[in-house]
Amino acid sequence: MSLGCPKALVDSERILTQLRAEGYRVAPSYEKADLVVVNTCGFIESAIDESLGAIGEALAANGKVIVTGCLGAKGDIVRRTHPGVLAVTGPHATAEVMHAVHEHLPQPHDPYTSLIPPQGIRLTPPHYAYLKIAEGCNHRCTFCIIPALRGDLVSRPIGEVMQEAENLVQAGVKELLVISQDTSAYGVDVKYRTGFWRGRPLRTRMTELARALGELGAWVRLHYVYPYPHVDEVVPLMADGKLLPYLDVPFQHASPRILKLMKRPASAEDNLARIRRWREICPDITLRSTFIVGFPGETEAEFEELLAFLDEAQLDRIGCFAYSAVDGAAANALPGAVREEVKQERRARFMLQQEAISARRLQRRVGRTLTVLVDAIDADGATARSSADAPEIDGTVRVAPDGTLKVGEFATVRVTRAGTHDLWAEVA
Repeated sequence: MSLGCPKALVDSERILTQLRAEGYRVAPSYEKADLVVVNTCGFIESAIDESLGAIGEALAANGKVIVTGCLGAKGDIVRRTHPGVLAVTGPHATAEVMHAVHEHLPQPHDPYTSLIPPQGIRLTPPHYAYLKIAEGCNHRCTFCIIPALRGDLVSRPIGEVMQEAENLVQAGVKELLVISQDTSAYGVDVKYRTGFWRGRPLRTRMTELARALGELGAWVRLHYVYPYPHVDEVVPLMADGKLLPYLDVPFQHASPRILKLMKRPASAEDNLARIRRWREICPDITLRSTFIVGFPGETEAEFEELLAFLDEAQLDRIGCFAYSAVDGAAANALPGAVREEVKQERRARFMLQQEAISARRLQRRVGRTLTVLVDAIDADGATARSSADAPEIDGTVRVAPDGTLKVGEFATVRVTRAGTHDLWAEVA
């Protein structure tokens, strides 16, 4: 059972890979399993409740449960709620999980079932995969407890990352989704140390990594990129077709005072200037971001400032969250807590304004020809994604039925109409 963000999903994939490497098999249900591993999320209250519920469900159905993930790093909440679990670990703890598995379900001895494919075991469809390049984060944003859960930034060796990416592409993966808590900080902890791939030197740095990934012939999509000045270096790679013209940049707010309270980098003015520069370099770039409304002390004027930023920035994809008092976050001690009904009202206004922006920007694609990656096919046609659409968080392209379409393959389509978040198309 894997819960939480794509980074947690990669942790689950690594655990599954190690289990398969040692001869364990994955059971289709709790009842048929000898042991259950639950990878949890512990970021916000709803995620904690979901994780605790999943643990309880597994205990009721099976009885032998090992818990890992971010909730395991939050003190003894798991043990207090579910004292019957066999073991509890924190995030990115494959070795600790395997130790617990060995203790309660000794490793089978079968050399044939120990063989695994070089790309490991994946929970995503065969045609796309997440590529985690680092763990942890050096920032201390006041609304976030990720560093407390997952530690400071630890960048993976660039040669190791590139070998994993190459294995995935050779196994048929068409899209690599690059993830970490702060992708643009990749290599900072090792002072951009030089590694090696295919016998050539390569700096442990986002730009060099992106350039190398662009040589593999797959779609490469960058997520969780902080708006540092050096991000400008990867945008020309998008204009040249080496990377997908897509940036996921969590701006979080526009008010200088609120950004300072959040301990976020950059300012609204800097961010607007960067957005203009990115679009000058790569006019087709899709910009995605997330924002928090109702942060402690946020005034109506500061919220209006955020709406003005939204109108000026004209971002393509947006996620908006009402501030949640995460246990352990420094922001909880700030004065001026915003009432829950005000938070929800501001979120509704924010999303209403963004929906109009999104609809206008999508309307400009009507009549255009796009390359899409087909995710699924049913009687009504195909669900596909363009370069502007990350799986499960963005919109989709619905393609009219056509016998030439295949799941996991690219197709060329012409857009026939647009909605608020999605497009409709036919094979060109």
